[in-house]
Amino acid sequence: MIPDFFQFHQPTKVIAGAGLATDFGHELAELGISRPVIVCDPIVRKLGVVDRIIAGLAETGITVGAVFSDVPPNSELAVVRQVAALFAQVGGDSLIAIGGGSTMDTAKVANILITETGDISDYVGAELLTQPLKPLICIPTTAGTGSEVTRVAVILDEATQTKISFSDRFLLPTLAVLDPELTVTMPPQVTAATGMDALTHAMEAFISPQASPFSDALAFGTMQLIQRSLLTAVYEPHNLAARADMLTAACMAGTAFTHAMVGVVHAMSHTVGGLYHVAHGVANAILLPHGLRYNLEVCTAKIGQMAHAFGVPAGETERESADRVIAHIDSLKAALHTACGLPMRLSQAGVPESGLPAVAAGAMMDGASFYNPRPMDEESILMTLQVAF
Repeated sequence: MIPDFFQFHQPTKVIAGAGLATDFGHELAELGISRPVIVCDPIVRKLGVVDRIIAGLAETGITVGAVFSDVPPNSELAVVRQVAALFAQVGGDSLIAIGGGSTMDTAKVANILITETGDISDYVGAELLTQPLKPLICIPTTAGTGSEVTRVAVILDEATQTKISFSDRFLLPTLAVLDPELTVTMPPQVTAATGMDALTHAMEAFISPQASPFSDALAFGTMQLIQRSLLTAVYEPHNLAARADMLTAACMAGTAFTHAMVGVVHAMSHTVGGLYHVAHGVANAILLPHGLRYNLEVCTAKIGQMAHAFGVPAGETERESADRVIAHIDSLKAALHTACGLPMRLSQAGVPESGLPAVAAGAMMDGASFYNPRPMDEESILMTLQVAF
């Protein structure tokens, strides 16, 4: 059923193709960019990806003003401030984020400091920016977050050890460059975790109260691509067709959830990441089937509809179809655990049982909790976490 009201807005231009990361300078020239600042992590810099991109840009007369290459796996506000300071120091006119979700979110939040006045705390939340930000180009090297096309950024506040969120239309990147060649160096477990991250985005967007025909189509297509190629990408890292599928899936899922939002799985995952530094994709992989079960009673039909995306035979009832979908996700988790050791339980990811009440309390405060189809209560969330432990 089509909702009474929905909206769809996606101004980010997406270009995709093998080898494209070293051949997109003309896109920047059209935007009037001449002095970008690159943001990346140490691994991406060490692999030579940044140097190849800089060389490609130089061929079109674009000079990189500086490279900030110290983004950590769970980026912090201190890092955001360092990027903004470097940008001002070298007189940059745009940002190029090369890496995973942490890098892209770092660039997004730094862009707030670069463009807006006041402290970053003034903009925590939704729809608080007052003007367009500097051009931001995102080049993902992982296939999971979809941050290259989202209006959301999540950063660790190291003072409180909590993840803080920013959501605004001005955070949407200007350009996303999808080059599957950049993802072939991802280790199998990272491939698995980021793939499950994208799957979580798609499945939570599909059952969201804010879902629309547009987000549903993108989420459904994402599930089909991931079903087809995730295990192949894990077992065959240099399979460019599988890598392209996963990179496209992550981008599509990002577009889906930036419109429909996510729910209980992300509320728990954000808190687990903030308190115990569990990688976001790992946390989502562990918690996805448990979050689906939490919501089962209020969106049985929609969960059951996903059977077609996964090639799972539909049941005789909506409940049977939905149960089969969740069982399929459990089986996928087990297959990834066998393939690369992806953790299946919170205990395997370093979360102490004594910390579960704090995770439940934190999940209740997370922004994603407002978009879950079933109202969240702390006691039920704690029970869910205990089952996932």
